[in-house]
Amino acid sequence: MRSKSLRKGLVILIVFAMMFAMGVVNLTTAQALPGSEGTVYSSANEKVDVLIGFYHAPGSSERALVRSHGGEISRQFKIVDVIAASMTQQAADALAKTPGVRYVEPDGPVYAHDQTVPWGIDRVFGDETYSFGTWVTTGGDGIAVAILDTGIDENHEDLPKLSGGKNTIDETDWGSDGSGHGTHVAGTVAALDNEVGVVGVGPEIVLYAVKVLSDGGSGTIDSLVAGIEWAVENDILILNMSLGADTHYQTLQDATDAAYEAGHLIVSSAGNSGNPPGRGDNVSYPAAYDSVIAVAASTDNDRRSSFSSTGPAVELIAPGSSILSTLPGNSYGTYSGTSMASPHAAGAVALVWAANTGLTNVELRTILQETAEDLGLSANHQGYGLVRADLAVRAAGETELPATGNIEGTVKDKDDVAIEGAAVVVEGTDLSATTDADGHYLLEDVPEGEQEVTASADGYNPVPAKVTVEEDVTVTQDFVLGAIPTYTVSGTVKDNEGNALEGATVTIEGTAQSAATDGDGNYSLVDLEEGTYEITASKDGYSSQTKNVKVDSDTTLDFKMEETEDASGLTINHFELTDTSNRAWARVTVEWAVSSDVDLASVKTEMLLDGDVVDSETSTVSGVTASGAHDLRVRGGHGKTYEVKLTVTDAEGNSTYETKEIDL
Repeated sequence: MRSKSLRKGLVILIVFAMMFAMGVVNLTTAQALPGSEGTVYSSANEKVDVLIGFYHAPGSSERALVRSHGGEISRQFKIVDVIAASMTQQAADALAKTPGVRYVEPDGPVYAHDQTVPWGIDRVFGDETYSFGTWVTTGGDGIAVAILDTGIDENHEDLPKLSGGKNTIDETDWGSDGSGHGTHVAGTVAALDNEVGVVGVGPEIVLYAVKVLSDGGSGTIDSLVAGIEWAVENDILILNMSLGADTHYQTLQDATDAAYEAGHLIVSSAGNSGNPPGRGDNVSYPAAYDSVIAVAASTDNDRRSSFSSTGPAVELIAPGSSILSTLPGNSYGTYSGTSMASPHAAGAVALVWAANTGLTNVELRTILQETAEDLGLSANHQGYGLVRADLAVRAAGETELPATGNIEGTVKDKDDVAIEGAAVVVEGTDLSATTDADGHYLLEDVPEGEQEVTASADGYNPVPAKVTVEEDVTVTQDFVLGAIPTYTVSGTVKDNEGNALEGATVTIEGTAQSAATDGDGNYSLVDLEEGTYEITASKDGYSSQTKNVKVDSDTTLDFKMEETEDASGLTINHFELTDTSNRAWARVTVEWAVSSDVDLASVKTEMLLDGDVVDSETSTVSGVTASGAHDLRVRGGHGKTYEVKLTVTDAEGNSTYETKEIDL
């Protein structure tokens, strides 16, 4: 784990994207008409539109000059010293020669460019040329990528309609992007092949906008982890995170590790903290974590971008300098940064997964590593090499899916009676089946080889079995489950005089199981599985009593309860024992909460062994409610059963108590 200087929050990795962006463009270009400079050809009386440049801001005299040449002024600019007007070609030629006029040029047409294939997209498809042959195999159809970023402009003409999203910053709109960063990243992943603007790595990829960064480009570990959680909960297998933090956060690492273990693949920008020589270990987080693919940035001549972070965590390199992509408002722009490299890799991941949906995230990651192009750079600069979507898709198509077979059989009890609703599970996988009314089950597409299969049902002990699965073979495996043995706890509830208490309640703590005593004070708790239970006897007007009972056979448990005085509403609301023993002391912590209709006076706890008090503690209390904890102990008294008595007394002298047993 790398040690970083402390830096609060999460900082988006777009330093070069913002500082060295070549600007927002609408893919337009001015087209000059043919002819000599400053000359527009037309018929003698036909007026043409011209732009007249001056050496200073035009005023009334300049406007009068234009009109004196028959010019009709349509606009005067403030940003440049220019007047737009229409006049005959002859007048334009004459005006161009007038002192004070810098130039006269035609107001030429402007055209939208046809779709552009950014150099980075072309590069990750190797020797293929647009329209790339890889797209015949797959354009990423049906594969979802979550863009954890500043949001995505959901109305952009060149992006697929967003399938959903989440704003973890403030739970507001996730379909907008006030920064432009997330929209730029999204275009590299999946800009449409539609003869407009640009094209992405996978034009058929499904996008989800997860806004974890504000329009200002910053967020928190909280917002980022919430975005990861949302993507995982919504089964989005690929997450692109063109962002990072300089500081390690355990919460972030645990989140990326959990996502990876759940079968997801996270692709993240390595960071823009590199230096021209490429020295040092400066990959940011989460890219530095083992569960994340860290992507460095390359130039159009296959060198490391000078800003790209370096270090052993770099896994792949992808185009990241001067990358043209989508921006909000149906615009396009050129950004630089590892933020631009990461979506090239994420798009390639989606193409490969679409080509072979049977691949695991680990297998998919291995394919990207093995098919990366070696640029001859240091491993700390390029990792395995340049992302090659074409080679990776080809390798995925050549990858054989794991051989599988089937397992079927029955689940019955020892009397050969079918058990309906039993669960049969292949351990270590998500493969499971439930038995029908005949006890039959069928597990399909179980990986070839030895598998551990377990059958279980309520009221029965689970039974595991080793099953050897063969390709395209259905193996029979029957299970016989033995019912879990159950026992009865029974006995009497009496007062201290030995008189039977009818109508007392005997309850197993933490369950709904209880029994009431009959006229002879008898009760019976049945169908108890083996284990240790807390069993309490209670009756109005008598102190309740709790005992710990180990049940491994039919057990007799008798209670004797002491009649209490009128306690004026005294109630023991909470009475809990915790074993806090150490080597020297057998110790119990008693947590309590009590209440009364009148003022309270005291709460006393006693620790008894064979009826003798070995330790006690008393708290003076007031008001109608009180709570606290007492520590009771006895030196070297381990391995014995103690009775703990809690007595509460009010200001009028009324008292009530309860007892519980604990083994220390």
